[in-house]
Amino acid sequence: MEFGRYSKAHRIRDGANVVDAKSVRVTLSMTATEREALREIAKGRGTTVSGLIQSWIDERCDVVPAVADPRVGMNVRQRMDGLVMLGCLADECAACAFFDPQYRGLPDWLDYGNEGARQIGRASLAQMGDEMITAFVRELDRVVVRSGYVFLWVDKFHLVEGDAPWLEGTDLRAVDLITWDKGRIGMEWRSRHVSEYLVVLQKRPLHAARTWRDHAIPDVWEERAEKAHPHSKPVGLQERLIRAVTQPGELVVDPAAGGYSVLEACVRCDRNFVGCDVEFGEERDDG
Repeated sequence: MEFGRYSKAHRIRDGANVVDAKSVRVTLSMTATEREALREIAKGRGTTVSGLIQSWIDERCDVVPAVADPRVGMNVRQRMDGLVMLGCLADECAACAFFDPQYRGLPDWLDYGNEGARQIGRASLAQMGDEMITAFVRELDRVVVRSGYVFLWVDKFHLVEGDAPWLEGTDLRAVDLITWDKGRIGMEWRSRHVSEYLVVLQKRPLHAARTWRDHAIPDVWEERAEKAHPHSKPVGLQERLIRAVTQPGELVVDPAAGGYSVLEACVRCDRNFVGCDVEFGEERDDG
C-alpha cells in the first residue's frame, strides 16, 4: 500500500464509512495479501480500514501541507526561480511533474551559436548547465509521490548522449519515451530536426498498470504547438499524459514553465498546477 499527498479533497468509501482524505492522496494499489494484512492491523486496533487510513491522514495533514509558503501560488503564472519554488514544496506532494530544461547541448555541439532571427528568442534565455539540471531533477524526485512520473523534455543530442548523469542519486528511472513530431522542420547539418523527445521517468517503486490508465497513447505524437514561447510544447500531449497518471484535483508541478502549456493542460482536465519560470510570469506580492 502506498500513500502520497495532493491538494484537493478526495473521498474513499469503505462500507458505511467515508474517509475524507483532505490534502492527502491514498493509492490503494494493494495485493490481496496486503489488503488482508491491512484488515488485520485495523482489527487489532479496534477500527475499520477506513479509520486506520484516516488516522494516518490526520497525523500527516497537520504537519505537511503541499504548499505552505505564501510566495508560491497555485494555478497561476508566476515569475520566480524554479529551484526556490521547488524548495517551498513538501515531500511527495505532486502526482507528476514536467521539466523542460533550457540547455544549449545541441546548438553548442553543432557550433551554430544560435545566431540569426530564427533563434534570437531561444538564445536570449538563461541557460542551464548540467549541475543546475541535476539539482532540479533531485528536487523533482523529492516532491513527486512514490511511483509518480516526471516527464523530461530532451532534444536529439541529449537523447543520444543520455540523461543518466542527471538521475544519479535519485529514485527516478526511465521507463518510456515519446517522440513529438512538431510538424515543422528545424536545423541540422545532416538530417533536419522535426522532433523533440519526452523521456518518461518514474519514481520507484516502478509500477505500470496501476499507475498509467491510458494505454492508447502512441509513442510518436503529431501536434503543432502554438508559438507562444521559444520552447512551446504541445498542450494536447501534456493533457493526455496528465490524465493518464493523475486524478482530478491532484497536483502537477512545472518548475521551468516557459509558455505555461502545462498550466493550460491542467486547466483543461481539472488538475492543480504549481509552476514558475525565471523570466516569464507575474511576480507575487505576498510573502
